Amino acid sequence: MQGVVLAAGKGTRLQPLTQTRTKAMAPVVGKPLVARVVDTLVANGVTDLVFVVSSEDEAIRGYFGDGAHLGIAARYVVQPERLGMAHALGLAAPLLTGPFVLSACDNLVAAAHVADLIAAHHRHAAAATLSLMPIDIAKTGSTGVVAWEPPYVRRIVEKPRPADAPSNISSLPLYVFDPAVLAMLPRVQRSPRGEYELQDAIQMLIDRERTQRVPTSGRGRGAVVGVITDTRKQVTDAADLLALNLYYLAQEPARQVVATTEVAASVKFIPPVVVENGVRIGPHCTIGPRVYLERGVCVGDHAQLRDAMALAGASVPPGVTVVGRLIAPDLPVIANQR
Repeated sequence: MQGVVLAAGKGTRLQPLTQTRTKAMAPVVGKPLVARVVDTLVANGVTDLVFVVSSEDEAIRGYFGDGAHLGIAARYVVQPERLGMAHALGLAAPLLTGPFVLSACDNLVAAAHVADLIAAHHRHAAAATLSLMPIDIAKTGSTGVVAWEPPYVRRIVEKPRPADAPSNISSLPLYVFDPAVLAMLPRVQRSPRGEYELQDAIQMLIDRERTQRVPTSGRGRGAVVGVITDTRKQVTDAADLLALNLYYLAQEPARQVVATTEVAASVKFIPPVVVENGVRIGPHCTIGPRVYLERGVCVGDHAQLRDAMALAGASVPPGVTVVGRLIAPDLPVIANQR
C-alpha cells in the first residue's frame, strides 16, 4: 500500500517558530514531526511514500532524500499554492497506482490505529476508510464531522456550526482510500474558504455508494466506513509542540542522551533528557526531568530546566528556573519562581 503525506502547510499558528522551518520539520525529541508520522505508516508496511511539499521547503527533501537510508521510497510533489487537501491529493494522483493511506504531517495516532484502518478498509472492500474521534460538540466548527452508523459513514460536513453538526464524531486528517476517490477530485468546487475540500470528494463517494447499493443487502462494495480512535496528538501551536515533546520523553523515563561534548561536572541531568550535539551548558545547571535541547542552544550558569524544550539558537539566561515552557530564539524566556 502506498502513502501520501501532506506537508505543504506553513504552520502559521506556530509562528515565530516556523519563521525558519515549516511545521512538518518542527522537532520532536530529535526527529521532525513529519518523520514521526511516517514511522506510524512504515510500521504498517506503507513504505512507498509521496510527500506533498511547498515550493520553499527543501528541508523535507534534505531529510528523507530518496528514502533508501530509511528503508522507504520517497517521492515529492510541489503544491505551489495552499489550496486544500483535495488539491494536494490531486497533485499526487499521477504517482498513485492502488489503495493508499493519506495523512497530514501534524496528526499523530498510534501505529495500531493505522493497522485497524487498513484492516477495516480491506474487510469492508471500502472506497474510503476514515479515522474518527469523538469531540466536544462545541468544537465541530474546526473539523470535519460525520453522520456515522457504525461502521458506515453516511454524511460528512466540513467545519459545521455546532447547531448544524450531524454528530460529535470528527473525521481526522488520516484516511485509507481506494483509487476511486481520485476520479472525484476534478468535480470538487472551491469552497467559501477558498480551498478544495477533501470532504466534498468523500461525500461524492458516499452518494455514489448509496445509489449503487443493493437495497436488500444493506451494504455494498465501495462504502465509506470509519474506525474510532480515542486519542491522537496534533500540533497546532507552540503549546501542542511542547506537549508532544514531553509525551515522547515520558515514553522512555530512563532515557538520557547528552551528545554535546563539553559539560561541566557540576551539571546535573535528571532523566528523561535529550541534549543534542552543539548545546552549551554552563556550570551548576540542573537539566531535567523531561527536557529536550536542540542543537545550538545555550544555557547559562546555575539555570534549572524541567518539563521544557529549547529550539536551535535559543538562550536561557543564567540563574533562571524554567518549568513547562518552550524556549525559542524569537520568544522571551519566561522564568518560573524558584
